Amino acid sequence: MANDNGIVWMPSESRQASSQMASFKDYVNEAEGINLKTYWDLHRWSIDESEAFWQHLSNFSRVTWQSPYKRALTPAPDGNMLGVKWFDGGMLNFAENLLSGMTSNTKLISVAEGTEDRICSKADLIEKVRICAAHLREQGVGIGDRVAGVLPNSDIAIVGMLATASIGAIWSSCSPDFGVQGIVDRFAQIEPKVLFVTASYKYGGKLVNCVANVEASLEQLPTVKSVLIDPGPEGSVLQKASKAWLSFDDLMAQDYKDELIFEPMPFDAPLYIMFSSGTTGVPKCIVHSIGGTLIQHKKELSLHSNLREGSTLLYFTTCGWMMWNWMASALSVGSNLVLFDGSPAYPEVSRLWEVLAKYRVDTFGTSPKFLAATEKSSFVPHDKLDLSSLTCLLSTGAPLLPEQFDWILSAVGDVHIASISGGTDIISCFMLGCPLLPVYRGEIQVPGLGMAVECWVDGKSTTGQKGELVCTKPFPSMPVGFWNDPDQVKYRDAYFEFYPDQEVWRHGDYIAVSDHGGITVFGRSDATLNPGGVRIGTAEIYRVVENLPFVEDSIAVGRQCDGDVEIILFVKAKLDQLGEEEIQNIRQLVRSKLTPRHVPRHVFAVREIPYTRSGKKLEIAVTRVIHGEDVPNQGAIANPSSLLEYKQIANSL
Repeated sequence: MANDNGIVWMPSESRQASSQMASFKDYVNEAEGINLKTYWDLHRWSIDESEAFWQHLSNFSRVTWQSPYKRALTPAPDGNMLGVKWFDGGMLNFAENLLSGMTSNTKLISVAEGTEDRICSKADLIEKVRICAAHLREQGVGIGDRVAGVLPNSDIAIVGMLATASIGAIWSSCSPDFGVQGIVDRFAQIEPKVLFVTASYKYGGKLVNCVANVEASLEQLPTVKSVLIDPGPEGSVLQKASKAWLSFDDLMAQDYKDELIFEPMPFDAPLYIMFSSGTTGVPKCIVHSIGGTLIQHKKELSLHSNLREGSTLLYFTTCGWMMWNWMASALSVGSNLVLFDGSPAYPEVSRLWEVLAKYRVDTFGTSPKFLAATEKSSFVPHDKLDLSSLTCLLSTGAPLLPEQFDWILSAVGDVHIASISGGTDIISCFMLGCPLLPVYRGEIQVPGLGMAVECWVDGKSTTGQKGELVCTKPFPSMPVGFWNDPDQVKYRDAYFEFYPDQEVWRHGDYIAVSDHGGITVFGRSDATLNPGGVRIGTAEIYRVVENLPFVEDSIAVGRQCDGDVEIILFVKAKLDQLGEEEIQNIRQLVRSKLTPRHVPRHVFAVREIPYTRSGKKLEIAVTRVIHGEDVPNQGAIANPSSLLEYKQIANSL
């Protein structure tokens, strides 16, 4: 439980002293001849002396350069954020940095429903990447070409990505639960030459055959020359299509003599193409650089998350979410990876927790939704399993509710609760954990090193108020740009046009900064509710409502009505338990815990809450539905049929 100051967890002095963050602070002090004492001193220095910070970070984190850079940071001629050059002249290779970061003991462990666990050593991985890279070159894949994957989270996805990066090509991926339209909406834009796919996967005990979806997608992806297919948990569903598909196992058996060569690439050369959610239009193709991704991930994994040689990370993610890319970079710091695919709660809610115990995971990444599901199941991980290896719990995808901090410490153990927040847009984090500082209930601990994060109200930085998340100085993981946006018109419009008189990155999150520097996220600012002109973050309502024992999940949106906004709350109740008494309980609790402005005008029971495939509530899609508007690109929605129920409710309004 929290003390009077709201602190729920404090790192011991020995834990602070042995952290990578402390080592880096000492490194900077010695190199610069200065005396930074606290994290906040270090953060302020990283902003004020940006070039020196990123240069020291490159050295400390042992970035492997094939040729040296001239200068770590060359400002834009006009002094703005766009136009900055990072590590100009330096040449490096992403795959080389990840593989060289591994030790002989580093392992990839693939855990999936319906299959035996697979363990892949560094030597195994290098050999698989070598063969795969040779095949890609044979298919004519070269620098700047695209390779795509429709894959589960497994070692095969890691191999495909590393092989692609080794030859200077660009990797993009999504998970196999995407429908044909979702796959085509993404990959048709980037025209891949080679496609990695799976024939099948299991989720919740059910076998899903993906072959028909792959065949239908390929009809609309004419640039694909080669298909590499993983048979999945039951090879019998692998039905060869009219084109010759090469199974991954057969590829590994081929006698390629080619050596593994790491193509030297500029720091800002493209590495990944990521996609926006695509729920308001065709997904935007966001291009991220080799160097920007690498150095930002090294900072976040090593310093903020305290991963190092011999650590073991399990991040519950799919290949369609940026956390997969973030997780993969942990190889660069020598961490083992446990790659989990399937339902985290099948056959029991204990399933994922059992994997953590089995492989002695020390750093576990998940979502507030999974934590809430565990809590509501009454399963207490700490009582049933040996989780003594677990030292850090990372959470993202949605704001971690204040009450969940208490549950984690009581039900999971004495772990560093490192809530993190960033996005696909930057393939990294704006705010995250710090092993030197206390954790306050309901807050993300700190802005990341080198990230000039501020909360703006009416264009001015503020604390103690809710406002827009902005970043006022450039950082290396800003996108290279959007695909097929040569003049950067769409890119500028997405992040830099919100404040027309100042070039700052406006992210679209609604936050507040406390007097001690902690950050609370209230949800997307484009989904902010405005009854009576008062800005309300949806996370505030979820925090209260979803603690009720009869509430399984909820989603809140604003509806334009008579020149104002009324709040509509949709509730997924346990056992259909949502009568008038429960609705009044909700209203009374919201009023007492928050304000009268927060009280929903309407409360409706629904069977499902719509989510993106990366586990985020689709407030904007529901808002469109209740205003009678169409929701485009429903292939991006995990459960698109759920919107029909909301449409029926909208008609009744």
